[in-house]
Parts: sequence; structure tokens; C-alpha cells
Amino acid sequence: MIYDNLNKTITTKRLVLRLFQKSDAVAVTKLCNNYNIYKNTLYLPYPYSIEDALSWIEHPLDNFNANKSYEFAITDKENGELYGAIALSNNQKFNNGELAYWIGEKFWGNGYATEAAQAILNFAFEEKQYHKVFARYFNSNPASGRVMQKLGLKKEESISICSFDLTFIQLRFFLLHNEFLIYHLNE
Repeated sequence: MIYDNLNKTITTKRLVLRLFQKSDAVAVTKLCNNYNIYKNTLYLPYPYSIEDALSWIEHPLDNFNANKSYEFAITDKENGELYGAIALSNNQKFNNGELAYWIGEKFWGNGYATEAAQAILNFAFEEKQYHKVFARYFNSNPASGRVMQKLGLKKEESISICSFDLTFIQLRFFLLHNEFLIYHLNE
């Protein structure tokens, strides 16, 4: 992972994580206007409009510079194609944050979420000196749970969420800084 603070980018083997731009709005809308993405995220509306994308894209640089959150577009290193998004919140009081991500359905199964999340963990623990990173997923999305397990996160709790006469189980996983160091020394 290579972090470029000046350009606010993280480069991995196959990906560039960069700030969103207004020119990404059409691609974001196409990827997010998908029920399978919506049902596995907490905050995306459905249907998803271009106005939703533009509103969401508006503040990442301000939040990044204020150390509130770090939101990146997940893009192809070679051709710049947008695959999804990844974010890391920053709870400065407790020196921790939440990792969240989504990948467009047509890009599922290629390891992009795992590669991007690994880069964000490196960013959190090495660049931002976090003590803890946590992430959540719904039991209806076991692929996201596998991403967390591949990265060494451990189960912390399960929460039942009722919505529209449906009950979902949300699972929360975490990784501490010292566990991150041990996990990556053993790779």
C-alpha cells in the first residue's frame, strides 16, 4: 500500500483509492441503484438517484481534511473504472473508527473489497495511528463477513434489527492495532 497525502490516494496492487469527484456521479448512481447493494448497506437509499450521488460526493474532501472521515472511490489502477466505495470514520475521542464499503454487483467476487479494506486498515493503523477499527455486516451478506475474517477482524457482537416486518442480524467485527501488527507479521 502506498499512501499519497498530497493527492489523498492509496495505491494497491490493482487499485487506486481516491476521493470522489462530481464526474463519478453517473457511475455511482448506476452502481448504487441496485436493490442488492441497498439491502446490504445501512445508509444508501433505494432507488438511488443522481441527486443522491451528487449530495454524497459533495463533502468527502472537507471531512478528510477535518479528520472526520476518509471516503474513497475504489477504482481500477489501470483504467480508472469505478468499482465501489470504502470509508473509514474517525472517532478522535477514542482513537477508533468504522470501516464500511460497497462494491458494484457486477464486480463482486474479484477480491476488490478485500484488497481495498486491507489498504484502509493499513491507512488506519499506520498513517492515522488508530487503536481499533470495527466493521459491520448483515447476515444476509456473508461475503462481507468473509472479507472481514480474511483481514483478521474478530466477532464482537450481534444485533437484531427489525425493519419493514423483516428481522436482520447485524454482526460487528473489530481489530485492534496490536492484533493488526501480529496478524501482518505472520503473513
